[in-house]
Amino acid sequence: MRVVVVTESCFGNTSQVAEAIIEGLRSGGATVEAVSADSAPPSLSADLVLVGAPTHNMGLPSSASRSQAAQKGGSAPSSGVREWIDRVDSVDGRVIAFSTTTGGLFAGSASKAIVKAFKRHKIRAERGTDFTVMGTPGPLAGGELARAREWGRTLQV
Repeated sequence: MRVVVVTESCFGNTSQVAEAIIEGLRSGGATVEAVSADSAPPSLSADLVLVGAPTHNMGLPSSASRSQAAQKGGSAPSSGVREWIDRVDSVDGRVIAFSTTTGGLFAGSASKAIVKAFKRHKIRAERGTDFTVMGTPGPLAGGELARAREWGRTLQV
């Protein structure tokens, strides 16, 4: 199985989750390529395309929320998943979204926003799993990296 993982991360938490998912996928024999959303190509073809981002303001990061993250000590990219989806021409393969979030009733979810953004572009995507961070800069909640590895192990096309 060939997998492409497209991610955006401001404080490193989403990147850590992506790496754990990749470890799980590779343990199951998948060939995995990781790419940052700001450099992802407009067309992708793989058996599985995973797209992950941190949750900002109950949805996907924007240029304004990335700037706020940088002011709080993050290293935000100039563009991310939102902008990549806007420039996507085609994605061939099963698309699953994941995100990091602070959890709770009013935290929102970038994975939900990713699915909606793809739908607007007539690309089918499904919502995967959200992983919990303890506050804006993190760290990840206990056990989340193990849960991400296990989720990666269970993903099949």
